[in-house]
Amino acid sequence: MSAGMTSGAPAGAGDDAGSGAVMPPLPDRLLTVVAPVALEDELIDVLLGLPELARGFTATRADGFGAGARLPSAIEQVTGRARRVRIEIALGEAQVAPLVEALKSALPTAEVAWWVTPLLAFGRLA
Repeated sequence: MSAGMTSGAPAGAGDDAGSGAVMPPLPDRLLTVVAPVALEDELIDVLLGLPELARGFTATRADGFGAGARLPSAIEQVTGRARRVRIEIALGEAQVAPLVEALKSALPTAEVAWWVTPLLAFGRLA
């Protein structure tokens, strides 16, 4: 592993340079949520309301393709691209199931897809 990068191992938990502050464990999972842009604000509001599960996240715009992609707007039908928001959340394994359940309760629609991948390293550049 390169300098400045750390694994998602529990070694990230513990004292913060002797200050006595307990740091949360480093994230070891990446939850990706993809939804229609029409649901972006609602999805972000749900995540912001759950800081204990989603301490931070990144939202980017994406285009969805495929036989199952719904194209509700005229521009999407013309371009053949479903406008989506892709949200990525680095979190610990223990937060994944409760966060997914909270999202399912808040946005019970098949138009929102999600998946989890291992996060092999996480760090800050400074």
